[in-house]
Amino acid sequence: MTTSLDLPTDPIAVAAVALARSTESESVFHHSVRSYLWATLLADHENVTHDADYDPGLLFAATVMHDLGVGTRAPGVARFEVEGADLAADLLTRHGVGAHDVDRVWEAIAIHTSPGIAERRGLLAYLVREGVGIDFGRQAEVVADHEEVVHSRFPRLSMVRSLVDAIVDHAARNDAAAPRYSTPGELLRERRDNGVTRMELAAADSPWRS
Repeated sequence: MTTSLDLPTDPIAVAAVALARSTESESVFHHSVRSYLWATLLADHENVTHDADYDPGLLFAATVMHDLGVGTRAPGVARFEVEGADLAADLLTRHGVGAHDVDRVWEAIAIHTSPGIAERRGLLAYLVREGVGIDFGRQAEVVADHEEVVHSRFPRLSMVRSLVDAIVDHAARNDAAAPRYSTPGELLRERRDNGVTRMELAAADSPWRS
């Protein structure tokens, strides 16, 4: 799957793609799909695909929908991570996914910006965070053999800037959406104070610079 870039075509996957594609910018949507592809490659690399906790369907749902909170369906009254988790949970529940699995996806999305926490909350949360991280250049060497074909199919389109723009726009809508020391809160503060965020500056030194 990862070498051919074929995405799942089951009803839940199709619905998840449709929701993400219709509510996010093209750049953010591509980031979400790449995060899934990187996560599956990482799972192969770390030999965890036969782990009892490894669920490719839930991994696809969590990665592809992890940034719904910066899309047009997010109300802007809470952190984007939480609102994205709520939207993903609603979709999965409406498609008959059990409460335990819905909660796993909710948690993986809600804490994907929380270093030191996501990595300790089970395999799904770990792979979601690391898949997203690879798309920012962390552990890029793990996916180096696939980088060119993935980026040709799902180009970056100035991903870091467009994602930061979306997060900051969402955070500026409500104080509760940008609590101090949270990722959205800090990005909003840095953009207002400095005109640029540390995330954007770090992207210039990443392997993909975009």
